[in-house]
Amino acid sequence: MKYAPHLEPSPLPYSPFKSCTVPRPIGWLSSISSSGVENIAPYSQWQNLTFDPPMVMFSANQYPDGRRKDTVINAEETGWFVWNMATYDLREAVNLSAMALPPQESEFDRLNVTREYADNAPIPMVKESPVKFECRYLSTHRLKGNSPVGSIDIVFAAVEKIHIDDAVIMPDGRLDIASIKPIARMGYFDYAVVKDTFEMRVPGSDTDAQSGLEGRSTLR
Repeated sequence: MKYAPHLEPSPLPYSPFKSCTVPRPIGWLSSISSSGVENIAPYSQWQNLTFDPPMVMFSANQYPDGRRKDTVINAEETGWFVWNMATYDLREAVNLSAMALPPQESEFDRLNVTREYADNAPIPMVKESPVKFECRYLSTHRLKGNSPVGSIDIVFAAVEKIHIDDAVIMPDGRLDIASIKPIARMGYFDYAVVKDTFEMRVPGSDTDAQSGLEGRSTLR
């Protein structure tokens, strides 16, 4: 089977596109509006960009009526947002925060989580999330789709502070991903959870290259 998605509809009853690039990290992003309304929502198009210095991005589809997502507007107006790591234990809160609420309502009021606040701006964070990034807004790149909901804002940001729960740091200084159990977006209504990990090293790579892949903090 093959088809050209820009010319013809999917021959399958469910589009396979979103089910191919998987699993996708979840950008569980908290922010605050210029009028003080606290917001949190999950985005499945989130990724690291580079590590020196740390920079990240997320993309947000518009609503069918053409409105832009609150997180994008809040980041642009206040200059900050926070990434909260989405975990299996927090899955119900992540899912509930995906509800489309009016801009004057806060998703936090509906979640059974504890708020704590970032150091660089009064952004609420999820205390129960083991890892948080305080992200300073850099820019937005807009791409027009074939429909309002197909149009996106791509937001770029610099990570200015990283919060890590000491309980998830192993004796060798690495994060205990198996105990954290991050969740990721699949296609359809499906999610995945990271429970098992394995290691592979690139054959023939020199020490510096291996250190770069490993992520040693002393690499320059």
